Amino acid sequence: MSVHNLPLTRWCLREENIETRNLLAAGMNIRAIVSRIIANRAIGTPEEIRQYLNPSLNNLHNPFLMRDMKEAVERMTAAFRRKEKIVVYGDYDADGITSVAVLYRFIRKIHDNVTFYIPDRMAEGYGLNPAAVARFHSEGVTLIATVDCGMANHEEIDLAKKLGIDVVILDHHEPSETLPRAEAIVNPKRHDCPFPFKQLAAVGIVFNFLIALRGILRNEGFWTESNYPNLRDYLDLVALGTIGDVVPLVDENRIFAKIGMELINQDKRAGIRALKRVCTMEGKTVEASRASFTLIPRINAAGRIASASHAVELLLAESDDDALILAQMLEGFNKKRQSMERTIFAQLLETVSKAANSGENEPMVFSSSDWHPGVIGIVASRLADRFGRPAILISIKDGVGKGSGRSAADFNLFEGIKRCESHLLAYGGHRFAAGILIEEENIVPFTEQLSKIITDSCPEEEFAACTTIDASCVLSDVDMELFEQMQMLAPFGSGNQEPVLHARNVGVLSTTIVGNNHLKMRVSQDGAVKEAIWFNQGQLLADLNHASLDIVFMPKINDWNHSGNIQLVIKDAKTAAS
Repeated sequence: MSVHNLPLTRWCLREENIETRNLLAAGMNIRAIVSRIIANRAIGTPEEIRQYLNPSLNNLHNPFLMRDMKEAVERMTAAFRRKEKIVVYGDYDADGITSVAVLYRFIRKIHDNVTFYIPDRMAEGYGLNPAAVARFHSEGVTLIATVDCGMANHEEIDLAKKLGIDVVILDHHEPSETLPRAEAIVNPKRHDCPFPFKQLAAVGIVFNFLIALRGILRNEGFWTESNYPNLRDYLDLVALGTIGDVVPLVDENRIFAKIGMELINQDKRAGIRALKRVCTMEGKTVEASRASFTLIPRINAAGRIASASHAVELLLAESDDDALILAQMLEGFNKKRQSMERTIFAQLLETVSKAANSGENEPMVFSSSDWHPGVIGIVASRLADRFGRPAILISIKDGVGKGSGRSAADFNLFEGIKRCESHLLAYGGHRFAAGILIEEENIVPFTEQLSKIITDSCPEEEFAACTTIDASCVLSDVDMELFEQMQMLAPFGSGNQEPVLHARNVGVLSTTIVGNNHLKMRVSQDGAVKEAIWFNQGQLLADLNHASLDIVFMPKINDWNHSGNIQLVIKDAKTAAS
């Protein structure tokens, strides 16, 4: 690559909301750049701005607005009174694992006869299965609470009902036209659910369920004031599941993530302390993006490579010694997972390059009998990020493929897959991520149909990667005060991206390569000199030295060797206009 191939993406400057910007500038002591960023994020009224900047549990919606919440709570309290055996049944990703840990921990403190179960990804697959239901019946279970699964388990729930087991579903996946015949289905995405916020992760739904359950139990005099449980203590786990499921960090999700990340940095939970230790994060502040690349992958790794129960046990651990043993186990799983992913990704990069060189427009659907189904979802995500198109990877065994997909641009992957259901044995998911079960012989027609749907739904230019710019600035604007004010907008993630700034006519004073092909630069503009880094772009070393550039970047604190200085993390660049 040379400077002539820059920029790498389309640059899209957010349209300025002048009215809201002026309102902010008049009422708050913040920099103009920060007021513009807030104003341009569709946060309009003074009350909405206040709630955005100061997320509070007081701003949560009434959980009883969720359809079937009352029925779910009544069934659970009846199980407590009758001392029934309860199973909390979850999924093997971070959202499912934290959902299990939160619900099981709460119930276990007030009801002895409860256990949890997460199916084996390889042997059992996603969701309820008949063998597990039959096993629960033999063990005397009379209530199953499914978390982060259940919406697609019509036959399994019918079997449970036949065996005398009630099922309460706490899930956020898209419902089919016909709902399972469960005792209660708590899912804000139900078409008949009036709950105002639809984008909760499963762990957020579980938290709402606990608010409702605790309220009813308290009204019944279940607790004395001295041992009344504080649900705020669960928000570190709720934050990890919410961030891990990449749901938009707005509304209730923002409240959960903001307060939960504060708890994570207070190191109150043994399991999280141990995770931070194996990640060499002791003593460092963990923000949402760092949790996404350090803590959450290790939680996910257990369910991808081994048993997700190890991760649940870590999050439930009471002693530092027990937690450290489990965290080190997850670290081993994570290293194995990373090795598998690198191998698959390298294979696919070669395949995509060959297709591009031959002039063929290959759809981003790939399959192999050599791939571990536990890691293909992450590789699909990397492909979607790299090429800006939806990607589905399928692991084949005995003629049947398990697929995991990730979307790109604004394409609704779940709806696209739904339109291909005649080729599928089963499917599920949501807008940004989905899973499929497919016979090997149907992969080609499925790919052809999905490719046509994608092409018809989104013009090619919409899939070109876009870097959204929040505001323009000069380098002298970028100081610690600006950085600290921008942190008022955190936590950052899906739906609330980290602000990206734009500066023109920046001179590159020097370049060097650090780490694994990262380009480190000293840049200047009108006497202001800043350190900058552009990850994975070492090949531009010679081309950018002494160049004059327009850059888009994110200000960050460089904690390498505890320097604590502001560093510009470059997102893209192009030759400065003359």
